[in-house]
Amino acid sequence: MEKANLIITVTAVFILLFSNGNISDKINYPGESNSDQTSSKSVQTQTKSTQTVSKPVQTKPKSTQAVPKSTQSVQTKPKSTQTVTKPVQTKPKSVQTTTKPAQTKSKPVQKSSKPVPVTRSKDVGTVRIGTQTWAVANLNVSTFRNGDTIPEARTNKEWVAAGESGKPAWCYYNNDPANGPKYGKLYNWYAVNDPRGLAPAGWTMPGDADWTKLMYYLGGPDASGRKMKNTTGWIDGNIGTNESGFTGLSGGYRVENGTFLNLGSIGTWWSSTESKSSSAIDFYLSLSGSLGRSGSPRQRGESIRCLRN
Repeated sequence: MEKANLIITVTAVFILLFSNGNISDKINYPGESNSDQTSSKSVQTQTKSTQTVSKPVQTKPKSTQAVPKSTQSVQTKPKSTQTVTKPVQTKPKSVQTTTKPAQTKSKPVQKSSKPVPVTRSKDVGTVRIGTQTWAVANLNVSTFRNGDTIPEARTNKEWVAAGESGKPAWCYYNNDPANGPKYGKLYNWYAVNDPRGLAPAGWTMPGDADWTKLMYYLGGPDASGRKMKNTTGWIDGNIGTNESGFTGLSGGYRVENGTFLNLGSIGTWWSSTESKSSSAIDFYLSLSGSLGRSGSPRQRGESIRCLRN
């Protein structure tokens, strides 16, 4: 019995020791497991930090996505290109606009090609051309409108003296009175510009604008001359049609030194318009079919054609 009790006692001690060993193990292992868990937590924390690091990496694709947006801005360039093409389409419009004035310019030419209507006045000494009433003969008076006498320069010396002193003077071509009824008188421009009035009552001296108006009503410089020239009185058959009724004759002119020139080949008429300090505007018919315009010395002797007021 004592052996049996001893064995039981020893067995109980071993069991107790064995049990205590397991308890200590259980006590120690949780400590170890706590450290392991702590380390694992730190590992997870590192993993989290690693994930945190990876987040900026994810932002890079976002910036990469922003690149296509800029690519879309590149696509707006074709739109600006389309905008450029619109002004290109407007250019033909401006070209069409420029052609309209050209058509407008051609209209007066078409009008000039038609026969010029001539209205004969009851007064046989006038003709209606457009809106103007012209005398059909050159001026042939020897007094101003107020009755004062216009000096006649019969010699070259008298003619030169009148011109140098700026005084009015008149003459017949070649100082021959027989030329008066057909060609009228030749006057220097000082007689034209005299304040006493060279044109008779009811008449006026035509200016540059009046002559130009007549010219373009008859078709311009190139076409008007032939329509103004008389059907006789021009040398070598260089006559006109006198379509306008102006009855332009080649009465010649007298130059500053008193010499007479170009009877039968040139007709010249003063305007009342000054050109420079020593010249004035005149218009002339020649052997061609044109009506010319020039500035001539005021001492020169030329014909006068008046306009009805």
